[in-house]
Amino acid sequence: MGAPRRSGPAPSPGPRGRPSGPPDPRAKNEVRSRVDVIVCGAQVPFVSGGAELHMQNIVRAMQEAGHRSELVHLPTAWEKDRLFDAPLAWRMLPLDADVVVATNFPSYFARHDHKVVWLFHQHRGAYDAIDAPWSDLGLDDDALEVQRQLTEWDTRALEEARHVFTTSHVVADRLARFNGLDGEALYHPPPLADRLRTGEMGDYVFTPTRLETNKRPDRIVDAMAHVRSGVRAVVAGRGSMAADLAAGVERQNLGDRVELAGFVPDAELVDRYAGALGVIYAPFDEDYGYVTLQAFLAGKPVITAHDAGGVLEWVEDGVTGYVTDGTPEGLADAVERLAADRDNARAMGEEGRRRAAELSWSKVVERLLSA
Repeated sequence: MGAPRRSGPAPSPGPRGRPSGPPDPRAKNEVRSRVDVIVCGAQVPFVSGGAELHMQNIVRAMQEAGHRSELVHLPTAWEKDRLFDAPLAWRMLPLDADVVVATNFPSYFARHDHKVVWLFHQHRGAYDAIDAPWSDLGLDDDALEVQRQLTEWDTRALEEARHVFTTSHVVADRLARFNGLDGEALYHPPPLADRLRTGEMGDYVFTPTRLETNKRPDRIVDAMAHVRSGVRAVVAGRGSMAADLAAGVERQNLGDRVELAGFVPDAELVDRYAGALGVIYAPFDEDYGYVTLQAFLAGKPVITAHDAGGVLEWVEDGVTGYVTDGTPEGLADAVERLAADRDNARAMGEEGRRRAAELSWSKVVERLLSA
């Protein structure tokens, strides 16, 4: 099947909301005491994760800062034959507010005179992951034409923004590489930031994550076959790899060393972080990585991989955790190092906590609106 029939140039600008001047006409770097802010986000129906929490937290932070804010989100589809439908829908929306903050693909196709983009990520399956196993785009001519067209549309829509922020330098680097656009990394606190707490350095390493290929939870299971110190692993989360992980635990006779906890509610999640010796989080080329910051706020060091993307903007080898080669053997070695020197593990966790504690939603709101 060929590329979607969306020939021609990228969508052109049009009427973009009611304001005709900057949100604060009095001073360049000040924000009016109260503005109306619409946060725009896209969501695949029945799928919820970090991006959805992020959108809700932006709205709440705006409201707590005294602004009127609401979330507007539309369903989207990632398949290449429907890839351009949702962007066109966003172009047609009347968004009556002083400021629009657009987030993930394709919400930044929204039109508004005062559109600010805080880019979570673009459609990665059409960019850096075009040939990944989980993408339905490959290197065939039809897929490459979809990528070319999407690049043109994305660039046009993002250029309309007053300013483009990104969640990390990793996302900003992708934006520069594929679209030739600059993005300013703007860090923010993770979910549960106000509830996470320190606790005893326990006898297990913890990993809360979606059980999907790009998160690589199988490497954690396999790593535990090489751990001899008696430290266990607790892997929490749901996803398409759940059955494979359970089979791996059984095949390697790791039932007493690996707990697949499934979904855990927030209160239990906080407790699991607090009681861990450390946290393993070694996804592939992560955009930001809430798990890292949650671990730090619980005073736990993080074991990660050299290709973990945005995680590496926080994990400094030997300072706030360990950066490994990402193999099961490398992860196991890092677990053993934590177990062998708990005082150092505690010190690395405290340094991570100090760094993560500097993040503030009030600073995020001020930066977004001053742009």
